[in-house]
Amino acid sequence: MRFGYPAGDAQIGRYVDGLDFENDEVFGVFNRHLRLIALAHLAYPRPGALGAQAAEFGGSVVPQARGRGYGARLFEHAMLHARNRGLDTLFIHALSENTTMLRIARRAGAHVERDGSESDAFLKLPQDTLASQVEQWIGDGAAEIDYRLKQHSRMMDNLFEAIGEVKAGIGSQTGRAAKD
Repeated sequence: MRFGYPAGDAQIGRYVDGLDFENDEVFGVFNRHLRLIALAHLAYPRPGALGAQAAEFGGSVVPQARGRGYGARLFEHAMLHARNRGLDTLFIHALSENTTMLRIARRAGAHVERDGSESDAFLKLPQDTLASQVEQWIGDGAAEIDYRLKQHSRMMDNLFEAIGEVKAGIGSQTGRAAKD
C-alpha cells in the first residue's frame, strides 16, 4: 500500500536513493532478530521553503507484523518529532483503499480529503512544550536501549551457537579418536 502497488527492489531502491537523510527522519521497528519489520519516513519541508510548514509521513509494515499497532506507534512518534521541530501540520498522502493508514490518521484527529483513488490527511499539531521535548528525549533513549539489548541478545545467541558447534565438533573428534 505504501507505493500503491507491490513495489519491486528497483522501485524501493529509487525511493531510498531519494531520501534526504540530512533533513528528514526515518524511524524503524526491529524484531528480536534485528529484522526491520516497520518503517516510517518523516519528510520535512526543505530549508527556505515558502508556505505551510508541514511534514509528510509515510509508513510501511511487513505483512506478517501488521495489526500489532506498529504503524500507529510510528505515526505517534513522527507527530512528536514534527511538533518538536516547530511544525504545525502533519500530512499523509495515501491511496483511498489504504484504510489502515487513513484510520490511523483519523484516530489522531486528522482531516481526510478523498479525491478518487487517492486521499490526503492533514493533522494540526500542537506547539511543542518542555513536556513534549522530554517525552521525545525519553522515547528516543528507550528505543536506543531496546535496540542495544536486542543487539546484545543476538550476539549472545551467536556465541552460544558457536560454543555448541565447537562442543559438537569436539564430541565427534573424541568419538572418532576412540574408534581409532
